[in-house]
Amino acid sequence: MIANQIPLIRRELWEHRSIFVTPIVIGLILSLGVLMTEGMLTAHTAEVDIGIAAASNLPDESHRSAVINGLLFIPSVIILIGMSILVIFYSLDALYAERKDKSILFWRSLPVTDAETVISKALTAALVIPLISFVAIIATQLISMILTSIWIMIEGGNAIHLIWEPASLVSLWAATLAGMLMLSLWFSPFLGWFLFVSAFAKRMPLLLAALPIIMLPMLENWIFGSKIFFEAFLLRTVEPVRDAAETAKASFQISENLRVSSFIADPWQAIDFANFFAKLDLWAGLIVSATFITAAVYVRRYRDES
Repeated sequence: MIANQIPLIRRELWEHRSIFVTPIVIGLILSLGVLMTEGMLTAHTAEVDIGIAAASNLPDESHRSAVINGLLFIPSVIILIGMSILVIFYSLDALYAERKDKSILFWRSLPVTDAETVISKALTAALVIPLISFVAIIATQLISMILTSIWIMIEGGNAIHLIWEPASLVSLWAATLAGMLMLSLWFSPFLGWFLFVSAFAKRMPLLLAALPIIMLPMLENWIFGSKIFFEAFLLRTVEPVRDAAETAKASFQISENLRVSSFIADPWQAIDFANFFAKLDLWAGLIVSATFITAAVYVRRYRDES
């Protein structure tokens, strides 16, 4: 089974070009945005000179690191949002498209089991897409830093001192990669559900996948007058995203005294593996995901597409 996963994943990349095209396009748009912003700032020479002088004379290196790391987080978040949307549409299309165009008849003729095929699609969504997006994040950040360095040097600033020295690139990249993979594990129940829907839906898999998630809380509140499902499941599901947003918001504040937390100066310190893997919700979610993926294998195996 393991030996077949590499060619099967290569097949997914071949059939779904959006897996690598999407993060590349987002990265190029963000890089172009940096270039356009710098071009517009060039018209405000006096303000730019004051800003460069103020940044060069910050009393603490951690303050400069906070600003640089905070700016580098922006493309990470945007590409991460694009990655999440890509995973949703890929998962819903992965098993549906091969039935729609009847290519499943060809793939079934090959010496590959249904379990291997479904697992390769799950690995593509949970691992390959985040890794490709991570590479796009690194490339976008480096391109943005290079463009900004050139602009700062043209404006008479020291790009090494202002951009490269304070940037905690290793810590930032390690935290980004770990966070992306941890989010893949946390949201795995949705991935399993989307693959299951993709395996049995005759049409409109997106609608079929979204309706239960939307309707169950509404029906629960209407019939039972409670919000147990909504509070225990949906709110719990977005807990890591909410906590990350609150942490980022509290990471640094500008007032009379600039306060910088260790998170923004060294993002790797914010990753709490022990607490994450100790959550029962995580393991329950993985069991739910495995159940849906197993059901998707069963549906693909016994559904007649002839």
